[in-house]
Amino acid sequence: MADIRKNTVHTMEISGYTAEGMGVARLEGRVVFVPYTIRGERWKVRLEKVNKNVAWGRGVELLLASSERVEPDCPLFGRCGGCQFRHMTYGEEVRAKGRRISDALERVGHTTLDLPPVLGAEDPIRYRNKVQFPVAQGKKGLSVGYYRGRSHDVLDAPDCPLQPEAVTRLRAAFKDWMEAYNIPAYDEGTGKGLIRHLYVRTSSRGESLVCVVANGDKLPYGDELAEALRRAEPGLAGLVLSVNTRDTNVVLGDKYAALWGRDWLEEELCQLSFRLSVPSFFQINRAQTEALYGVALDLAGLTGTETVLDLYCGIGTISLALARRAGQVIGAEIVPQAIGDAKENARRNGIRNVEFFCGDAGAVAQKLGAEGIRPQVICVDPPRRGLGPEVPAILAGMAPKRIVYVSCDPATLARDVDRFAQIGYRAVKAQGVDLFPRTAHVETACLLVREK
Repeated sequence: MADIRKNTVHTMEISGYTAEGMGVARLEGRVVFVPYTIRGERWKVRLEKVNKNVAWGRGVELLLASSERVEPDCPLFGRCGGCQFRHMTYGEEVRAKGRRISDALERVGHTTLDLPPVLGAEDPIRYRNKVQFPVAQGKKGLSVGYYRGRSHDVLDAPDCPLQPEAVTRLRAAFKDWMEAYNIPAYDEGTGKGLIRHLYVRTSSRGESLVCVVANGDKLPYGDELAEALRRAEPGLAGLVLSVNTRDTNVVLGDKYAALWGRDWLEEELCQLSFRLSVPSFFQINRAQTEALYGVALDLAGLTGTETVLDLYCGIGTISLALARRAGQVIGAEIVPQAIGDAKENARRNGIRNVEFFCGDAGAVAQKLGAEGIRPQVICVDPPRRGLGPEVPAILAGMAPKRIVYVSCDPATLARDVDRFAQIGYRAVKAQGVDLFPRTAHVETACLLVREK
């Protein structure tokens, strides 16, 4: 038997991937996780942590490389925690995400489906329409960039292949302004300092909205910052201050003030127009979001007469797309500001066959069910943790013919698919869509139908 202790080195074959994108190998009955490796490769691996059934290692020598291996195109890859797949071809990444969905459905959801390939992005770079840069003062100077993996250590990031070039220019101008006027960065340890985050949102129209998150209600040299940002990016629509004086990891504060220009952007999605303020939720990959919503609409199978319930509706993006093919749509969301945005977006687009309620998804569905509302189709797009344990039964109690489940986590989707199967709803179709190229995240749209 091999000596399986910390710091020992072993030769291993990589057989698959974890949900986080790490390679998986096996050694003497243990599963070993090895980051930045590719299925089919052979490595010498140094064990860094060893438990009874699981170990974590680091590749120290590549003995047999995969034909899918490529040179990472970002100097921060492996240090920044943003990307997991820059060492492999995009085709292999998409295949890995497809296996992740099918494995979750089979192992957790006890469901086997003939899944089509994941819908990959036409262009897997420069797609993020929203970027949040933490700001910190370190021993080597000011850092405006991204967190190192699994830490709050901020890496200075002059550029990122996932962000638009406009964001790169705005970040550089912002950092120059901080250094020129000696603006202090916030220190998480002491709670002192001013600048916590730089937030940038862009639109397909070429406009940008910049928000400075500060540990205070005033921004010194704000006019000079606005001028610097406008010189760097002519498409700047506005500069906003977000006040966040709390001891929290939440990025944005509760108070906002426009320092220059507008405090919103206008964006189009699925031929609909949306007004986005700083706190508005909007998917970060517009092109792939249109692909995802197109899949969800096809799964809904609407003919123009149905009543549709859209839970976790956010600012109404899916609700309004559904409304153009349904008789009536009811949207529900627990965030009051999002419901306000959803109502405004319906008005802006002239859509009248939709109404929105603010409240917990399960509670709203229960209330509507008690009032005798029986939607033929229910659409859910929950956060990463999936549906609350009580929600599947509540939805089944409304007896819809179809449930369209849009998920950002295959594991919680599979868990909920299993819950629905136990109360008469069977998953019959699923389609993965890659909204976050080069990262481990993947979205899935799944159709569940009521058993006769």
